Amino acid sequence: MTPVLPALPALLVVALGLTPAAPATGAAPGAPGVDQQYLPADKSGLLTSRTRESRVWATVQREGGLGEIFYPTIGGPSARSLTFAVTSRDGLATAVVRTEQLDGLRFRQTFDGAGWHLTADYATDPARSAVLVDLTFAAPRGYGLFAIYDPALGNSRGGDSGRTSGGALLATDGGVSSALAGSFTATSSGFAGTSDGLTDLRDGRMDWRYSSATAGNLVQTAALRGPHTTLALAFAGSAADALTTARQSLRDGFRTVSRHYAYGWKSYLAGLAVPPRVLRTAAQRQLYRTSAMILAASEDKIHPGAYVAAPASPWAFGTDDPSGPYHLVWARDLYQIATGLIAAGDRAGAHRALDFLFGVQQKTDGSFPQNSQVDGTPVWGGLQLDEVALPIVLAYQLGRTDTWPQVRRAADFLVSYPQAPFTPQERWENQSGYSPNTIATTIAGLVCAASIARGHGDQSSARRYLATADSWRARLKSWTVTTNGPYSTRPYFLRLTKDGNPNAGTTYTIGDSGPAGVDQRTVVDPSFLDLVRLGVLPPSDADVVTTLAVVDAQLGVATSRGFFWHRASFDGFGEQLDGSQWEYNEPDGSLVSRGRAWPLLSGERGEYEIAAGDLRTASSRLAAMARATGPGGMLPEQVWDRTPPAGRGRFAPGTPTFSATPLAWTHAQYLRLARDLAAGRVVEQPAVVADRYLGRGPA
Repeated sequence: MTPVLPALPALLVVALGLTPAAPATGAAPGAPGVDQQYLPADKSGLLTSRTRESRVWATVQREGGLGEIFYPTIGGPSARSLTFAVTSRDGLATAVVRTEQLDGLRFRQTFDGAGWHLTADYATDPARSAVLVDLTFAAPRGYGLFAIYDPALGNSRGGDSGRTSGGALLATDGGVSSALAGSFTATSSGFAGTSDGLTDLRDGRMDWRYSSATAGNLVQTAALRGPHTTLALAFAGSAADALTTARQSLRDGFRTVSRHYAYGWKSYLAGLAVPPRVLRTAAQRQLYRTSAMILAASEDKIHPGAYVAAPASPWAFGTDDPSGPYHLVWARDLYQIATGLIAAGDRAGAHRALDFLFGVQQKTDGSFPQNSQVDGTPVWGGLQLDEVALPIVLAYQLGRTDTWPQVRRAADFLVSYPQAPFTPQERWENQSGYSPNTIATTIAGLVCAASIARGHGDQSSARRYLATADSWRARLKSWTVTTNGPYSTRPYFLRLTKDGNPNAGTTYTIGDSGPAGVDQRTVVDPSFLDLVRLGVLPPSDADVVTTLAVVDAQLGVATSRGFFWHRASFDGFGEQLDGSQWEYNEPDGSLVSRGRAWPLLSGERGEYEIAAGDLRTASSRLAAMARATGPGGMLPEQVWDRTPPAGRGRFAPGTPTFSATPLAWTHAQYLRLARDLAAGRVVEQPAVVADRYLGRGPA
């Protein structure tokens, strides 16, 4: 009987040992092989050194081994995975995998099988672009250990050719090459699903030792010497240079490399603000340090200030080739990241983020790309007015009066944009309309721009910006607060209105497989709280308070780990009801997928409660966020609600879904909430906005 392996590429397996046969050699058959999507997005770790000489990042897979490895930028992977397989005479089995965070952003995984144990320590080499894995294998006689490497060189899963040379496995695709080196007893290059290592090892032995494979979906396999060995996976512009790099890292040794790696992160943490005392448990303090490091690790090393959203490709985005939108830079996410960096004490990183934003500002009109590659090249063509306003707010928060020319162009765009503050896309990108969140950011942006304008003696521009901001604030509720909606007899904020008439039963399609023909008065969203966070409305505003109760009833998720919120009514951006992945082309109204709860919204609620003077409840939001972490201390985009997929395991409410993990925005929100709690106020709130509309600035 031939056991069937699960489809998880990061699976560590034990295979049945059979009688050896003469190994197959020469060029691998089965080209081009099967195209496999990128791995599950719920990562258990992210590795990169603090040096710019090492242009490599590696993710740690929850199921075991390394997932996507990025080179030469964090804008796209050059490897799909580096995982392990074990063979024995006793049959096929999976291992129990545990991920542990060590000092700095260093991780260890342990694999426990029937009668054997494997430990894998991971680090990247600060001196060069290489990932090192230190393996310790304890097993009875007759067991074998194998490395399975799946390249995706140059951010493309197909087109990799490979060969064995000098005892190492080399791979090349265009101008990017890799070398996997270590102490090997056998090697092979084959094609995914036809002549790859896992297919070969299903019978318990390594029958294929192909010396080369033409361009295709390459998978390379190495039989490892035990009980202790170190692997080096290096990247360069040529195979020869990659091999030289791998050998140099091996020569330095894992102990030396990992010590230097850890020291770099220790030095980074030492330069930050001391973790606030409101972090009451060791887990909360560790998450604070981890969050600061995740933000720092999300910055590209060739393009300073280019912080990506997440080192993952959730759901259908895992099929993208090249990789998808989470590896891009978003003005919205970059603002959140920068304010998290400020909270942590890394103002230099926040300054680089602002410089990047103004570097990609569109010269034609002063707006900002919806998103861009790490080199600043725009990708998607949408326009979000919040992404135009937030860089202005960040410039004010950093005291960057030198950015007045860029601030003026952005502010001029906002006041002259037709129909503003109607936005072609609001915060969550899939709707247009009059959004309380977008209006909050544009008002704050214009008031901050006026402050910078006055500092440069441009009173005319300052008056124009303030007049527009005041006009929008005066009309805010007439555009976005319903008095006849179904959720309350009192007025409450809507997610948005399509027509600026919140009492009209105007309908629209939610998108992301959500329902069609939805009355806009039935769609709410916690994002209206930016009105309070940014100082546009007081926390005691009657309509704000009513909307809190409506949002809690409609979107709140009570779990044993804390209270969380869905991002909007009828949201479909998440796993399908059976647990399978969200897809691009789910038809409107199909209702096959469901967005779950977002921990970052717990942080935003906590900021509101701080503004309202309720520090005790805000502290409970911080604790809930800490309890939402997955293995390795990573904070996710979403956690399971109270309707997880039926009939499947490990879906406890409040635990991470298969969404993007770690999400930089969530880690930034955790840092910001902790700092706000320590200060007893919303530190991010622009004083100039609060002075104008609340009659006071932050203390």
